[in-house]
Amino acid sequence: MKILQILPELNVGGVETGTLDLSRHLVRLGHKSVVVSAGGRLVKDLESAGAKHYTLPVNKKSIVTMFKMIPKLVDIINQEEIDIVHARSRVPAWIAYFACRRSRAVLITTCHGYYKKHFFSFVMGWAKRVIAISNVIARHMIDDFAVPHDRIRLIPRSVDLEKFRYLDPRDKRKEDFNVGIIGRITPLKGHLYFIKAMAHIYRQVPRLKIWIVGDAPASKESYKEELQVLVRRLGLWHCTEFLGTQRDIPGIMEHLDLVVLSTTTHEAFGRVVVEAQAAGVPVVATRVGGVIDIIEDGKNGLLVPPADPRSMSEAVMRIFKDPQLARTLAEKAYLKVKEKYNVELMVKNTLDVYREALSNFKILVIKLSSLGDVILSTAALRAIREKFPRPSYKVSFLVGEEAKDILLRCPYIDELLVCDPKNKDKGLRGLWQVGRVLRKKSFDFVIDLQNNRFSHILAYLSGSTGRYGYHNKKLSFLLNHAVENRDPLTDPVSHQFRILKNLGIDLLDNSLELWPSKEDEEKVEEMLNAHWLSQAQKIVGINISASKRWETKTWPMEYLICLCEELGLKDIRVIITGTEEDQATAGMLINSLKNTKVINACGKTSINELAALIRRCQVFISADSSPLHVASAVGTPFIALFGPTDARRHLPPGKNYRVISKDLPCGPCYKPRCRKKNCMSQISPAEVFEAVMKLLR
Repeated sequence: MKILQILPELNVGGVETGTLDLSRHLVRLGHKSVVVSAGGRLVKDLESAGAKHYTLPVNKKSIVTMFKMIPKLVDIINQEEIDIVHARSRVPAWIAYFACRRSRAVLITTCHGYYKKHFFSFVMGWAKRVIAISNVIARHMIDDFAVPHDRIRLIPRSVDLEKFRYLDPRDKRKEDFNVGIIGRITPLKGHLYFIKAMAHIYRQVPRLKIWIVGDAPASKESYKEELQVLVRRLGLWHCTEFLGTQRDIPGIMEHLDLVVLSTTTHEAFGRVVVEAQAAGVPVVATRVGGVIDIIEDGKNGLLVPPADPRSMSEAVMRIFKDPQLARTLAEKAYLKVKEKYNVELMVKNTLDVYREALSNFKILVIKLSSLGDVILSTAALRAIREKFPRPSYKVSFLVGEEAKDILLRCPYIDELLVCDPKNKDKGLRGLWQVGRVLRKKSFDFVIDLQNNRFSHILAYLSGSTGRYGYHNKKLSFLLNHAVENRDPLTDPVSHQFRILKNLGIDLLDNSLELWPSKEDEEKVEEMLNAHWLSQAQKIVGINISASKRWETKTWPMEYLICLCEELGLKDIRVIITGTEEDQATAGMLINSLKNTKVINACGKTSINELAALIRRCQVFISADSSPLHVASAVGTPFIALFGPTDARRHLPPGKNYRVISKDLPCGPCYKPRCRKKNCMSQISPAEVFEAVMKLLR
């Protein structure tokens, strides 16, 4: 694998040490390791381990700088052919998030801190996998940042046991009692309370030595001065050393009898705790955050309340007075570190997360409307599933409310998502809410078969790194794999497969499918039996309208009457289909017939029942509308009447069909309304009757 880690700097610290440890082991195991940071003291160590480093100002909290870094990071990802981008801090995570969306790399984040609930921090939960270094951080990301539980992986920080030498606390105990606090000098680390606790200890332990390891950032220099003043005021100056930043922490640990962690707020993990335990140094720590994952009070360390110098001093005195307790705590702590917090285990678990992210993909297909268009997408769905089989790939389908029933039993999808852009998901707020739902699901790529503004925005809001669709100037710049529509006269199934071509999917089978249930078929049989229809009698179905919007697609009423009479004379039963709104038209047709009886199914079937009904027909007749696609999907021979629309663009595939249309100077016009309606009125009943008889033969 080719892994890129990105973090603010490579100076001394827990995040930096973890990055260096992982890089070393990645190289040893034969993987490529690349690190991007603003540089620092550990760059030489990183490069000497065989990793590659790029220096970029990814530590600056400047929106302008962050945006400038995105294309530069994309260039590095492409140049190094990176598979995984692992972000370890918020500013680098924002840069990495947008860079991954412009490349094929997969984003992983590690949450090293207890972040404030601020929009800037949410990016840490937008990765395909979110690594939490403790249970408290995992719960924090779930509760406060709405990260789905199935995206979080718990991998604690680790310690390289080869660097630390375990020494029995009793063997180290000399005349001096050395107590250390290790970490950045900031108010959150509780140095004030530590120093006050040491003042209590000094009254009872005259040979006390206090080591304060770590330095203050530039913004906290005044706080460091405050600590120094407090040390003088409490009379501890002669036994206290401010050692600043130290790289040789294992060497420091060899001289300490006790390490204190006095953090006052949520501690994400507490690397210094496991480092001390790896060296056999007993630990007294405040009961905060991830520390409680490491220390079991009284078993492998002592826990005290935060900001409580009295309790802290009492715990320190217990260890000072009882060397056997110190030894017992150290031994049990070392065994736990060896079992749970060794660097080899951290590397193994991290590699498992990388492999999982690269082998388990989520695909979103978007086709919101209409009924006929969703049916047309079934050929694409079948091909997608064949290309991306279970269990490594999960296919979800986002469909509009009115078309959802079509895919209820579709065997090619794992999840059906429904949105309602006309009602509850209407407007910008609805769009954002749907996008938020999609983003939580962490789709790896989106196939936009709808190709309008709404669907393009949803594809982008999903956070997917791969977004496929047509370059159609309908906000299609939001797609990063857009196809030019160079041939507008392509049939609808081939049109969809042009998008799939980018995913290596070829059109081998253009047949459509529907999946009516046994209950749907039984209901249709009940309807037909109620009209005394025998199994041997031939049935022709006629869809009597298209839609309210497309008046120009409707075949004249007098032609319908004439055709039904002709079919009745041949002892062919006619079933008319349509919506509830077509009942009035159906009534007019039935009342106008003299020598034949038709079965009126208008508004009496669901889409799947309609599929079962059309399947029972020997021939089905329809204008360019969804029942025509149903006939194609269930394999019923059909006659397509085309007027204002072009059959080359909209005709569904079929093995046995007839297309009847008129080549007029004004067509195809794509006008929903027209006074003349010549295109449909010039299709005679005789032509349709002749086509029916040919298909029946």
